[in-house]
This record gives sequence, C-alpha cells and structure tokens, in this order.
Amino acid sequence: MKVEVKIPSVGESITSGVLSIWHKKDGEQVAADELLFTLETDKVSQEVNAPAAGVVSTKVAEGTEVKIGQVVAEIEAEKSAAKPGPAEGKPKAAAGQVLGMSVSELTEAQKKELRVKGGVSVDAATDSAARAGLRQGDVILAIGNVEVGSVKEFEAVVAKLDKSKAINVLFRRGEWTQYALIKPAN
Repeated sequence: MKVEVKIPSVGESITSGVLSIWHKKDGEQVAADELLFTLETDKVSQEVNAPAAGVVSTKVAEGTEVKIGQVVAEIEAEKSAAKPGPAEGKPKAAAGQVLGMSVSELTEAQKKELRVKGGVSVDAATDSAARAGLRQGDVILAIGNVEVGSVKEFEAVVAKLDKSKAINVLFRRGEWTQYALIKPAN
C-alpha cells in the first residue's frame, strides 16, 4: 500500500516553500513519525515526519520549490528495506532499557555518512529518553561523559552509571550534536 507524502500547510499566507533536506533518501526505510524532510519558507523552517512506516520513494529533489499540498514522496508500506534488521545480527542493548531506549550498532556506511568514528543508533526511545527529547534515528556518541563506539561499550557504561542521578547524553541528530539529560527509571 502506498501512502502519499504531501507538503503540509504552515500558515495562512504561505503558499510554497523549498524542500531543503531529505533526511531519508530514496529507497531507504523510514518509521512512522520519523523525521523525513525539512521544509523552509520565507517565514518558517519546519521538520516533517513520515505519515507511515515503509520504503521512501522521493518525487522531488532537495532544493526544489514546492507548493503546499504537493506530493513530494510516496511510502511503500509493504516493502522491506535492504538494510539488515535487528534480527539479522545487529545486537540490541538491554541495558538501554533502564534509560528508556533500545540501541543498535551503526553500520560503516552510517558512520561515514555522519562522519563519526563510533556511536550507537537509537532504535526506539520511550519513557525517560523520550521525555529528554531523544528519538528514533538519533546517534548516541557519549553517555555520562564517556564516549561509546559500540553496543558493547554502551552497555558497559550504562551498567556502571549511578542511576539515582540524571545522566548526560551526547547525541547527534542530522547535522546537529547536542546534550540531553535523562533521569533513569527506578
């Protein structure tokens, strides 16, 4: 089943904008409500999330002027992505559940694209992590001021943390690197 992705209304007087960045490229897997593209107008810059999960098929290139309501992509909900899934050898971090997230290894391609040496990808953020602003697709670079390069390192660091205090997490979302404070669930 195909789901059309349209340019949302961003204000009464705004009739068009520029699709400035595709955060998911043509043929990539996207989760429902995951960041899909950024729309820029003369008054506002808005991040637009995917309306459904599936494989993205883009219809316009980055930098293209688009009209409000224009179809810019389709999401094929029944296709599976070529990326390996968690069941195909990407170890999950059980320790991350204390912080309200599950994580997996970054692929070499992801590391190259993000220009990072290591880190772990957030597969799901709930409870404490979601309240702190983390979301699926973010890349954890350090936790408790200790760099993490793999799921194994992430689990080791989380196991040693004082879970009675808020924990700082350095993460990357797109081009932005920022900190979040997570209060672990007791």
